[in-house]
Amino acid sequence: MAALYGDLVTNGTFTTGTTGWWSGDPVMVTLNAPGTGLEATATTDAANLWDAPLGQDNITLRPGCTYTLTFTARASQPGTTLRAQVGLGAAPWTAGLDRTVTLSAVDTHFVLTFTAALDTTAGQVSFQFGQGTEVIVYLTEVRLTCSTVREGFYADPDSNAARWVAANPGDPRATRIASSLVRRPAAKWFGDWNKDVQGDVDAYMSAAAAAGRLPILAAYNMFNRDNGGQSSGGAASPEEYRTWIDAFAAGIGDRPALVIVEPDSLSQLGDLPTDAMRVERTALVAYAANSLADRPLVRSYLDGGNATWIRPAEMAARLAAAGAASARGFAIGVANFDSTDISCTYGLQVSQALAALGVPNARFVIDTSRNGNGAMDADGQHVDYCNPAGRRLGVPSSIGVGGAEYLLWIKVPGDSDGMCGVAPDVPAGTFSPFLAEVLVDGR
Repeated sequence: MAALYGDLVTNGTFTTGTTGWWSGDPVMVTLNAPGTGLEATATTDAANLWDAPLGQDNITLRPGCTYTLTFTARASQPGTTLRAQVGLGAAPWTAGLDRTVTLSAVDTHFVLTFTAALDTTAGQVSFQFGQGTEVIVYLTEVRLTCSTVREGFYADPDSNAARWVAANPGDPRATRIASSLVRRPAAKWFGDWNKDVQGDVDAYMSAAAAAGRLPILAAYNMFNRDNGGQSSGGAASPEEYRTWIDAFAAGIGDRPALVIVEPDSLSQLGDLPTDAMRVERTALVAYAANSLADRPLVRSYLDGGNATWIRPAEMAARLAAAGAASARGFAIGVANFDSTDISCTYGLQVSQALAALGVPNARFVIDTSRNGNGAMDADGQHVDYCNPAGRRLGVPSSIGVGGAEYLLWIKVPGDSDGMCGVAPDVPAGTFSPFLAEVLVDGR
């Protein structure tokens, strides 16, 4: 049984009192949950840390999985030591995580990560804080999550393809589209169509956590998005964009996610008419990178163009100026068709150029959603970016190869690039069963 990255701790906000939690000798430690979290009081009889314990049992832990324990805590006495443990809940009490933190009088959010060697359904999360003087520890937002890719990516059950299949069960194409597209994990795109982006992202993250899968998100709301092209729109002003991306990040919270940041925004810099607009666009991408960097379990990847668009050194310069040092790395080939090997070569070149600019170890991901046949037509010419014929689904979202960290379906297969190519009547972002079948068949 694989571990799930969804919340493994129950009642971690203590909204149902102390249900699910135990504590030690009541002479030494008592628990109270007034509705704003947990108040755990240690008496003077608790001379040692372990004299004042509290915790939760029946936690599933699996070997090789990377777990993250997060919690928010403060103490009535600044300088109080809190010991956090995750491990076996019975003899020999083997610990996977054993960490002490120092609490202040102000709420502090802690993020502690470890890789488990245990294989058990009898795991335990516990906290200890005895110190020989009476002290109250205030605790809330306790989560234990598993965020390894081996747990699987999340497939959006409400994708455009899924909605079409549900609405057209009798269509002869429905079964093929369901098996080839709907069950495959792909990025969920968020933009100006989300009227409550924080709520929508939070709901999506919660659904992924409930399924125990890692979500892939794309933030696509840049001011002057697509420079007036087929996917124009986005935030109405730079100020509105900064507010929007902060809300987007807040919706993710302290949960793990992969985020693709503003596809095409940096690649299209040269198409903006003034230097001031280019500086503004770069600053907005950097703002997004920094906002997401404040979320410790987010791996964000800035737009990195594709192998036949911007030269590697120029793209590296744009990425460095746009805050690549604050991100996990960059994304290659989003909504494009270059083959994986060509994209890997380009990604490595950009990464090396970034290192030369003082941004070492930048990872990259590749959009493989539609690159199964590469980007060359039968005459050896590079296909147009917009709904070209003869393209095929690529490798489903998975661990990367050839230097790429991940291969991901970022562009949602079957969604139109715009009113062009083999789908001149289908607006950008609209699902087309014809386009979906073209990708399945490679025609």
